[in-house]
Amino acid sequence: MKKPQLSFWQIWNMSFGFLGIQFGFALQNANVSRIFETLGAKIETIPLLWIAAPVTGLIVQPIVGHFSDKTWNRLGRRRPYFLVGAVLASLSLFIMPNSPALWIAAGMLWIMDASINISMEPFRAFVGDMLPSEQRTLGFSMQSFFIGTGAVIASALPYVLTNWFGITNTAPEGEIPLSVKYSFYIGGTVFLLAVLWTVISSKEYSPEELKAFSQSEEEKSKSSSNQIKISDKKFLKFGLIWSLIGLLGSIVLHYLFKEDDFGLYVLFVGSLIFGLLQIISSFISKTGNYNNSLVSILTDLYKMPKTMKQLAVVQFFSWFALFAMWIYTTPAVTRHIYGTDDPTSQLYNQGADWVGVLMSVYNGFAAVMAFFIIWLSKKTNRKFVHLLSLVIGGISLISFYFIKNPQLLLVSELGIGLAWASILAMPYAILTGSLPAEKMGVYMGIFNFFIVIPQITAAAILGFFVKNLFSGEAIYALILGGISMIIGGLLVYFVEDKD
Repeated sequence: MKKPQLSFWQIWNMSFGFLGIQFGFALQNANVSRIFETLGAKIETIPLLWIAAPVTGLIVQPIVGHFSDKTWNRLGRRRPYFLVGAVLASLSLFIMPNSPALWIAAGMLWIMDASINISMEPFRAFVGDMLPSEQRTLGFSMQSFFIGTGAVIASALPYVLTNWFGITNTAPEGEIPLSVKYSFYIGGTVFLLAVLWTVISSKEYSPEELKAFSQSEEEKSKSSSNQIKISDKKFLKFGLIWSLIGLLGSIVLHYLFKEDDFGLYVLFVGSLIFGLLQIISSFISKTGNYNNSLVSILTDLYKMPKTMKQLAVVQFFSWFALFAMWIYTTPAVTRHIYGTDDPTSQLYNQGADWVGVLMSVYNGFAAVMAFFIIWLSKKTNRKFVHLLSLVIGGISLISFYFIKNPQLLLVSELGIGLAWASILAMPYAILTGSLPAEKMGVYMGIFNFFIVIPQITAAAILGFFVKNLFSGEAIYALILGGISMIIGGLLVYFVEDKD
């Protein structure tokens, strides 16, 4: 028995919540560096402060995915997580721009990003749950459309409030401009209302219905995932290796290089924690408790499908580039093009507002291209579309170095928008065809590892590069990001698209 195809408007309703989710992410991406600099952060410390976003995603998404696979109540399977995350994220968006000190703003970023991730991860699995194979590209592209649409409005809000409604975009030293504060208040309201729309207007298939729809997939998933157990000895072996890498790396960094770049410490401490979790799993699995949540998630990580492993490498280079762009576009544009690094100056804030417009343009173009790439993938294939999009996006990111007129950056944003539309749709459309139905949520959460690990890597090393190799010039971080995106595009050629 096969899942029935859903109507256009049913797919619209089940994806509408992403409009709100992207309001949160877009406000964060376009304004958090500005908030941090306003509260006194130095350029080389910004990546470390931003590390909250990927770390919370790394922790939250696989946990939420694992438990949402096992959830069923009056609201359904995924929708309870949509709602809880939306309430928490909306509250965070109201509080964030009122942070009186840098450490409070950094803490609120952790809370806000964790809340957004609680809502976001189940939305990805929702498409796999509800749509047959032939509609999944449409489902993820519809999410891309709402992501782009939400980001267009949210990214441009400070500029619009200042230039259309006369709300000031400057403030005394150490204070967030009113245009930014009001933008976050609007974003918090839209986030909650959009997610509520999806919760109210969509239904979910029960576990029994999903099993009936996917009986053949269910049998395949049992043979592929249920379960080649990971031995306690293997957990212990790899746990010790990862722990040793993390411990020795931290010691060498501290004593040999005398390096105080805390971003690099995060990378090694993360390795140490990953190793310790595997050591803990080895003791749990030794007792025969293979159903323990930690053991189950790590087992699924080791046994992920081949296509997922191939896509993981592509995701690493793609998201490294995106994180470099999100962190450094504001300081790169204000310094390289506007020629100022004073957050209290009118010129800096004009540049920062223009960055919001640039973010809006690439997201708006992504919303349009979300439907174009559906057509192009039917004429060619999903791999070709993703390869082409990433290469064009990488070239567009590098072009920031050569452009001196800020208006011309709009052209570069079109290429970045194409890449963004493909990144949000094609990897997931390719991935879902290789996943066992009963583990859609946890594997979507694990797939997020390969979004957040490159972001953690970027946050760990880019600050060091900008400070020590690039002489504080953020524009070179964008060039590095463009090269990374091109590499990711070329690697798409080696991915196996089973579905």
